[in-house]
Amino acid sequence: MTTRADGTKAGGTREGGRPPGRRAPAGAAVLRADVTEAIRAAVFEELAAVGYARMSIEGIARRAGVGKTAVYRRWRSKLHLVLDLVSAIAVQGLPAPDTGSLEGDLRLLYEVTSRALRHPVASQIIPDLQAEAARNPDIAEAMQKALREGQQGVASGIVAAAAARGEVRAGYDEDLALDLISGPLYWRFLVVRTKPSKGYLGGLARTTAGALRAL
Repeated sequence: MTTRADGTKAGGTREGGRPPGRRAPAGAAVLRADVTEAIRAAVFEELAAVGYARMSIEGIARRAGVGKTAVYRRWRSKLHLVLDLVSAIAVQGLPAPDTGSLEGDLRLLYEVTSRALRHPVASQIIPDLQAEAARNPDIAEAMQKALREGQQGVASGIVAAAAARGEVRAGYDEDLALDLISGPLYWRFLVVRTKPSKGYLGGLARTTAGALRAL
């Protein structure tokens, strides 16, 4: 679908399906938030359906119900689009648990993370982007940043709070602590890809808390 110079699509609509009428303002003002969100949602759907390698601006635009021009106004390539989304996820981050105990904080973190990883879109997109990151340093850097500012940032806060309460000794190995917290859940959901049994998250929180106290 093409877009004329006045912003009207060939089918008689403007960006986001707006009927022709009063001329829209030029520049950044035409970048409607609802259209941007529709494109972002379409990217997740397209990634889950075909993967990064086969994803195209045409496919994204089709899913979002907009013309390709609407996508290119915001991002100059599919790489920049995906990098922007990954960075946005990092900024949003995860809620920082504050239950008053190490085990309680870990349990809450695992519950929130497991719900996110169980989502069918996330379960397909994350492994695909991880594979693409091995070939594309820009994606690798964006994903590392997302992990640092998301999961790892929250995990660091949990252990630091536990150390302040005396549940974890001062001078603990921070890298090892982060591996202990994040590794098992990602292994279960993204590598082994098996549904955890009832009570798994509670047992994992209890065991991880014990391991962190032993550092």
